[in-house]
Amino acid sequence: MLKRITTEEVQLGMFIHKLEGNWFSHPFWKRRFLLEDQAMLEQLRESDVSGVVIDTERGRDAALAERSSRRPVNPERPVIVQAAQRFQHSPVQPQPRFPRPAAVLPIAREFGRAKRAAGDAMRVLSKTFIEVRLGKTIRAHEVEPVLDAVYASIQRNLYAFNGLLRCQNDNESIYRHSLAVSALMIALAKHMKFSPLDVRDAGMAGLLMDVGVGQLPVDLVATGGDYALLRPDLREQHVVLGYTFLKAAGDIPEQVLRVILHHHERLDGSGYPQGLSGLAIEPLSRMAAICDAYDTMIAGPERLDPAEAILSLQRQADLFDAAILARFVETVGVYPIGSFVRLRSQRLAMVVDEDPNDSARPTVRTFWSLPLCKRLKGETIELANCYGEDAIEGVADLAGLDLPPVGPLREALLNAACRVAV
Repeated sequence: MLKRITTEEVQLGMFIHKLEGNWFSHPFWKRRFLLEDQAMLEQLRESDVSGVVIDTERGRDAALAERSSRRPVNPERPVIVQAAQRFQHSPVQPQPRFPRPAAVLPIAREFGRAKRAAGDAMRVLSKTFIEVRLGKTIRAHEVEPVLDAVYASIQRNLYAFNGLLRCQNDNESIYRHSLAVSALMIALAKHMKFSPLDVRDAGMAGLLMDVGVGQLPVDLVATGGDYALLRPDLREQHVVLGYTFLKAAGDIPEQVLRVILHHHERLDGSGYPQGLSGLAIEPLSRMAAICDAYDTMIAGPERLDPAEAILSLQRQADLFDAAILARFVETVGVYPIGSFVRLRSQRLAMVVDEDPNDSARPTVRTFWSLPLCKRLKGETIELANCYGEDAIEGVADLAGLDLPPVGPLREALLNAACRVAV
């Protein structure tokens, strides 16, 4: 039986069927869940949710709850204090390494779900960017399904969604980049133990940070849809255009808007549009700078190997926050999925999965013998569990080898690894 109650009446043990009000008024990703955590209960009571619908057949009934245990909400509590407390745990200074949780679902099984989610997300993003080009307002709820799908995939397996995007060969660059950065932001924010609401803001910022590209006064057909190939004076306009356009929508969180404006700022002041430096750039924008730069390196004109992109970011210590970059490497791995590596056995392989306990020893799929100079049938090796029989010596050089183009090669190797694992 469904019953509507106020947030003050909500108790642990109730099954939340629906949270009323705007999507951004509550700090939870799930629409329906059993409320078992005291911290979540307090967050719900302090939120702007107008009402809650509970399912008494799946959880505790309001009529049986102890009213005396209700915690009153202070209506005079300053909103600015709530906002400050919500982000106060976002790390800026170096922190101890955060352990990466084990995957709920094996990567081979999650790839199928992630592929469907990515396809649905691409369609939503395509429609969104077209509407921006036409001057139509974007509402937060229109991209909510994309964020939900990405978040759910990352919950099941931290590496699958981004790994899939690395190895897919048929995505339009601007949509794929937005989706990839959103997934990277969500994964990084979760790894850094951000609150649910800040994780969601991180994902939305990644998804929308380049919507201003749709308002640039140029025809992107000439560049194949890749705005990175435009002249710098044109390309740099997209952050201000995106910020202005989304601010007019009225329901995009201010924190998300600031990331959209500042994700190209750099710690040394060399970024744009305002030339901010140091602590003037807030943590979420520093995260966005790293995620955006990483994906641009591997999917943009440079087409760096993912492992080479990690090394490139680490060499630019004056541009990026070192503490956040260290957390980013923990999140995606020293050798991210899609990296081509050279093994001690003189074979070349591609990384197809990460080990949550050792980011330097991932799972790989072999495909080339250097001594024989020919393709191999291939095998999947868990380097963290092969008892030292093989190891990564460095990033592979594929130049001059009789191999398919990198895109189709990645996709074929990933598919082969998945077939073996299932």
